Amino acid sequence: MKNIINKKRYLVTVFAFLYLNLIFSQGQDFSKVKIKTIKVSKNIYMLIGAGGNIGVSAGQDGVYIIDDQYAPLNKKIKQAVKKISNKTIRFVINTHWHGDHTGGNELMGKTGSVIIAQENVRKRMSVENFNTVLNRKTPPSPKNALPVITFPQEMGLHLNNELAKIIHFKNAHTDGDSIVYFPQSNVLHTGDIFVNGLFPFVDADAGGSFLGILAAVKEILTLCDDQTKIIPGHGLLGNKKDLQQYFEMLKTVKMRLSALIAKGKSIDQVVALNPLKDLDQKWGQGFMKLEMFTRIVYNSLKLAD
Repeated sequence: MKNIINKKRYLVTVFAFLYLNLIFSQGQDFSKVKIKTIKVSKNIYMLIGAGGNIGVSAGQDGVYIIDDQYAPLNKKIKQAVKKISNKTIRFVINTHWHGDHTGGNELMGKTGSVIIAQENVRKRMSVENFNTVLNRKTPPSPKNALPVITFPQEMGLHLNNELAKIIHFKNAHTDGDSIVYFPQSNVLHTGDIFVNGLFPFVDADAGGSFLGILAAVKEILTLCDDQTKIIPGHGLLGNKKDLQQYFEMLKTVKMRLSALIAKGKSIDQVVALNPLKDLDQKWGQGFMKLEMFTRIVYNSLKLAD
């Protein structure tokens, strides 16, 4: 039974990674992807395209962005930024290492943007990865795609008359997650710690933890008030109410699955019981479907025992 559980855990992780890299698949038509720009505050914007949401800070000191989606969208992203400011993109902050947030790194790096990330992001992007289920090696990222400036816990970026606090949350979505907090503008970019209106993906193979996401969201809420605007890793521009609802959902998931684990229920028994069925309509309409999410969280909670 243990081997079956481990195999299913690997399969779930693979399926999630396939989603994250789907847009790279052969035949993908990037010409149909449009970059939508949303003004969040005086100097901060949100770009929605394909992949993780991008944050933009633009002002008298220049431009920097948070995440950069996929390489084939680099030209469109730069065109969207150009409509905000004619200044060059000085920095790219990566919220974590997944390809839908770092795929544009190489092209950004080649044109002079300095890439910043928590130190585990560079570590994961620097090495060859081997996928057991697919029996496939993934080569290290090119040199120009790697973060140039890394930090262990927190750093500050002082540009455009505003401090951006880049804060690491250990073992959440991955082991290299960071949020970017603009206290003056009262804006947050959460990366994939918060995906608005969706079940989150816990990347256990990259050090992620469901309990880590729960703890991170609880702490992020302390930074928010009713006027805070939140750029999520995926989904629409959010606010404290959206984040609070997400937090309550995560707590409910933990309570229900932990209770079944305490009763000795196997992963297949839990899936058959479908204890999260009532949450599916609101939270399960993205790529992370209910059964996949249930299995991922079950395994993450079991690992935490």
